[in-house]
Amino acid sequence: MASLNLDQIRSQFPAFERRVGGASAIYLDGPAGSQVPRRVGDAVANYLLRTNANHGAPFATGVESDQVLDQAHRAVADFLGADDPDCVFFGANMTTLTLALSRAIGRQWQPGDEVLVSRLDHDANVSPWVLAARDAGAEVKHIAVRPEDCTLDLDDFASKLTDRTRLVAVGYASNLAGTINPLKRIIEAAHAVGSLVFVDAVHYAPHGLIDVADLGCDFLACSAYKFFGPHVGVIWGRRELLESISPYKLRPSTNELPGRWMTGTQNHEGIAGTTEAVNYLADIGRAASPSVVVRRSAIVSAFSAIETHERTLAAEVLTRIQRYEGVKVWGITDPLRLAERVPTISFTHDRLTPRRIAEALAERGIFTWDGNHYAMPLTEALGLEPHGTLRIGLLHYNTVGEVDRLFEVLDEILRQPAIHNLPGTVG
Repeated sequence: MASLNLDQIRSQFPAFERRVGGASAIYLDGPAGSQVPRRVGDAVANYLLRTNANHGAPFATGVESDQVLDQAHRAVADFLGADDPDCVFFGANMTTLTLALSRAIGRQWQPGDEVLVSRLDHDANVSPWVLAARDAGAEVKHIAVRPEDCTLDLDDFASKLTDRTRLVAVGYASNLAGTINPLKRIIEAAHAVGSLVFVDAVHYAPHGLIDVADLGCDFLACSAYKFFGPHVGVIWGRRELLESISPYKLRPSTNELPGRWMTGTQNHEGIAGTTEAVNYLADIGRAASPSVVVRRSAIVSAFSAIETHERTLAAEVLTRIQRYEGVKVWGITDPLRLAERVPTISFTHDRLTPRRIAEALAERGIFTWDGNHYAMPLTEALGLEPHGTLRIGLLHYNTVGEVDRLFEVLDEILRQPAIHNLPGTVG
């Protein structure tokens, strides 16, 4: 079985040189943005310093810049399992791209049409569709969540899916609870009634292999800064849809893909860095399986090794976090169901607020996030507002030693005597 060389991997990340209070910083903040290997930063700098030009110029830097962009479309197509790089387009971030796409798609809706969104999702895959439906006079329905394990209620989904459903927007994995949704089942059901499906894969992208051809979805979005790249958003869509739906764009801009959907001057340096993020992952696969050469095959190999390592980390965290009195883990905790989740683990404590725990961890050089994580549909459904959760976000570059250090510090924080009515306490 392919495995990760963590020493070799971690040596590529300058971030791991940071120290807090004499100890190495531990990055458990991956769901909000991963750390970046040096090669990605080098690609960004190299573009700006040597190849900086706008799109379509006939001179040397313009030609070279366009070649860099073409390489990025091919790289991300390989990352997503797509056979047509022109069906990949870039933008400022997933939220901005989704707002633009929802506005364009929503022009086709009318009163009586229905849109299905999920209460498990990041709000970037909810509000854009709610707003577009409002403008079109369409009805929005929300797929319920099973609170006991933070999974979608598929019976509720089936009951709300009708021949009036025009779009189903669903996440690949929850950025709060870590749940992986049964996408193929959802997509097949939606297509059976003639609905389009938009998949938010932002949170899933650094954890598991994406294959849009196998999924059969109509659109899929992700963000390079979640899979070890710069702050760039990405959407893939089926060619016939990208060509038939009219985007909001300027008159001089091209009608050809992919430029048809890439409004304004793009973040070329970030797109260059995105190519290197994909190549970084492919090289993990080549290191794990030396006989693999082709980039897509290498990405498949990489995620096989990444999933194995991350499940080991998730199992350790889930086992140990539940030993504390007063802790509630939100999501799947059954060790036999680790394949149904990514290693993003959120919990609450009956005495300390998530913010207080995050601050105490930060003081000791352990970086985590607190709050609703923009998954407000879920925190509202679970009654977790206003404090949200404390989120431990593991990625492939994290180690068992870092998990040990996390629990050494959590022992100090969560087992201290109860002191009520102080900042950072509940009640």
